[in-house]
Amino acid sequence: VVIHYIQYIIICVCLHSLVFNSLLSLQDVRFLFPFIYFLFSTMSEFSIGVWFSTLGFIAWLCCLGLVQGGKVLVVPADGSHWLSMKILVKELYHRGHEILVLVPETSSVIHGSESYKTEVYPVPYTKEELYQKFDRLEDDVFRKSSRMTELHNNVQLFIDYTSIQVNGCERVLNNQSLMTRLRKEVFDLVLTDPVLPCSSILANVFSIPTVYFLRGLLCDLDLQASQCPSPPSYVPAYFSGNTDIMTFPQRVTNMAMSFMQPYVCKMTFRHFDDLVSRYLENKTTYKDLLSHGAVWLLRYDFTFEWPRPLMPNMVSIGGINCAKKAPLPDLEEFVNGPGEDGFIIFTLGSMLHNMPEEKAKQFFDMLLFLVEVLWRYTGWLPQNDLLGVLKSSSPMVEPTVSTRVSVMLCPFPLFGDQLDNVHRMVRNMDVYLNEYSLFTLQLWYFLSYKEKVVELSQVHLDRPVEPLDTAVFWTEFVMRHKGAAHLRVSAHDLNWIQYHSLDVIGFLIIILLTVLFVTVKCCLFCTRKCCRHGAAKRKSE
Repeated sequence: VVIHYIQYIIICVCLHSLVFNSLLSLQDVRFLFPFIYFLFSTMSEFSIGVWFSTLGFIAWLCCLGLVQGGKVLVVPADGSHWLSMKILVKELYHRGHEILVLVPETSSVIHGSESYKTEVYPVPYTKEELYQKFDRLEDDVFRKSSRMTELHNNVQLFIDYTSIQVNGCERVLNNQSLMTRLRKEVFDLVLTDPVLPCSSILANVFSIPTVYFLRGLLCDLDLQASQCPSPPSYVPAYFSGNTDIMTFPQRVTNMAMSFMQPYVCKMTFRHFDDLVSRYLENKTTYKDLLSHGAVWLLRYDFTFEWPRPLMPNMVSIGGINCAKKAPLPDLEEFVNGPGEDGFIIFTLGSMLHNMPEEKAKQFFDMLLFLVEVLWRYTGWLPQNDLLGVLKSSSPMVEPTVSTRVSVMLCPFPLFGDQLDNVHRMVRNMDVYLNEYSLFTLQLWYFLSYKEKVVELSQVHLDRPVEPLDTAVFWTEFVMRHKGAAHLRVSAHDLNWIQYHSLDVIGFLIIILLTVLFVTVKCCLFCTRKCCRHGAAKRKSE
């Protein structure tokens, strides 16, 4: 009898697990209980051991979670953009998904892995030709120029970059064998960096949802495409150098730059617009194509970013590129050498390989008096792994990483959005180095800001879910539900007049003017009547 009761409990556990995993409904379970009772009443004593073992094994199987793997097409941008996205790609693989990464043959960072398959496609340029496009960046970056000149140079550099990407994208879209193979795969999702136009076009052609993985786009095209409100009164415009607290002249400048951004976007992304309209055979722009993205994964959080509104399908995953610290056998002796004094990491990013001799000497003189310095000149630096062992130093590295690991940052803006990033860090640390006038003692002042960095790190880490888990959840969410249409705002379906309610405002103004006109006319009519009645009465007297 006891064994019968134990078996009955095991079956109940099995049914509970099946219901929990949505494999059975409660209605189905109710109809199964008479069958279970009949099963136990007819079992012989010789079969009790067999039934007990079998039911125990079934209970163990039912307690296992369900795994529903999907197919993900990844179209990454090369360089540091891929290094951040790769963390999410590998985690999706560990969650049971099948990954295919499209790789240009000129890529020097994206390599094969057991976590994903790669599809290499040819491009109409070599690595040398690609690097030549950025050679002038190294020539101009240390040259003092006005803010408008710097803005023009950055825009022109990005225009050159978009023209290169369009040429590579056309090779993909016109490669019939590659397109046929991709179509046969039946992907559930496209994961991409929107700095590339190919991914959005492929998602449109294959009718699959898209998840964008980005830090931001030039002239805030991502905010425009998602219809995200950006009040210029407290949201700094791209390249403006303003903060969220602006004086009246700064707000005037910010408003003017906000008005200019749509025109800058049109000029900057004109190659993308031509490609989209040519391949999709309609007048769709790249911004319109981006607006159909299911979810935007934004690689920042408000520990570092200015507080601002976001749309429901925009998810902050700042810190996702801060992976767990890996061992450093090649640098172990150097890392452990300074002891509690720590060391300095000095890097100017991945796009600069040369600098003028006089500037290099200034940096050398500045760092000469410090204890230990690791200077990245070429190649890639294991930044996250090194920062994980820093104790009290002033690294010149990526802001989110330094904030996450409680390490002080000494920013050095050179080009692009780096000055805007510096202003975000200055809000928290108050000091930064200027590219034209280096002061050695300024670096020492940063030691007084250690407490502030620790405080920022505590705020950044105080979250219910890790950024990587958040990114994985929303990526799988889009795959499960074939998109996220319920998060798409109706602003996408409104024209400019409707969006700003100009038609409603005009209608209300007309009503108001009509009421005022009728009221004035009535008052004038009554006044004339009263005056005429008074004049007639006086004449009669």
